[in-house]
Amino acid sequence: MTVRKFAFRLAHAAAALTLVASAHAAGAPFPCKTLTLVSPYPPGGTTDILARLVAPGMAAALGATVIVDNRGGASSNIGTEFVARAQPDGCTALLGNNTGVVINRNLYELRLDPVKALVGVGAVASVPLLLYVNSASVPARDLGALVKLVKAAPGKYAYASGGAGSPQHLAGELLKIDRQLDLLHVPYRGQGPAMTDVLSGQVAMAFETTTALGPHLSGGRVHVLATTAAKRVDGLPEVPTMKEAGFDDFVIENWYGVLVPSKTPAPVVKQLNEALNQALRAPAVAKKLKDMGSTDVSGSVEAFNGFIQKEVPYWTTVVKRSGAKVD
Repeated sequence: MTVRKFAFRLAHAAAALTLVASAHAAGAPFPCKTLTLVSPYPPGGTTDILARLVAPGMAAALGATVIVDNRGGASSNIGTEFVARAQPDGCTALLGNNTGVVINRNLYELRLDPVKALVGVGAVASVPLLLYVNSASVPARDLGALVKLVKAAPGKYAYASGGAGSPQHLAGELLKIDRQLDLLHVPYRGQGPAMTDVLSGQVAMAFETTTALGPHLSGGRVHVLATTAAKRVDGLPEVPTMKEAGFDDFVIENWYGVLVPSKTPAPVVKQLNEALNQALRAPAVAKKLKDMGSTDVSGSVEAFNGFIQKEVPYWTTVVKRSGAKVD
């Protein structure tokens, strides 16, 4: 089974995080005093982490207050639709990912198509997944041992994901199909809650981004078996890739970006793009993204939207191949 490498190198609600600007972007003033940056997942997952990472730099560049607003639920569909239906004035944006923008349209009966209802501002990050297990409940310390363990006890083990249709869910289904495993999928309202239950031993395993799982790797509660990156992750040189573990071309990455309602005026979209890229160029942010295993994906509005259009047929194919269903 082949999963193509994702790569593009393009040149508690409103009580969340409030950041006050210190400078105005060049040119016309940004039309909003406050930018609400919606993370369509609960706190703790990669999307929320990235939203809070870029918010200070965007606030400084726009001369506006930036509020990170967590609106989780329905595998990010609730927050995604909220932004798509917002006033197209640039005051409400989405820190979205491939799940909500291009994958869920193949799994859910949505009331709107995110690809048509939203326009991309710019990409934020692209990060690989890690396949990890709860150290106490799963004795396997490599992927081959895990496959043998699951095959020896059909139906005993389960894997968690942040919701049906997420790349983490699809990766799990591809793993099941490739090795014909009887492995139960347990969906959550976001990757944060899913990771919490794997850490506590309620669920045996999951795929998670390097971003979210990184802080938990030194505690001994989990063991990482493989990465879905094309090559070994710099910060985890001892962890083999899925391909090295015997899964041909099993390469998946999560991408994240900022989007706004499709009728938002082009000059405002451009202002947001410039502010986002300025935030991404800040040394501390760039270092953090590199430490997360992210590739540099900053670029123009046109490049990001062109990329999204290419992602649509790809993920349609992956969903069909995986046999994934909404649980």
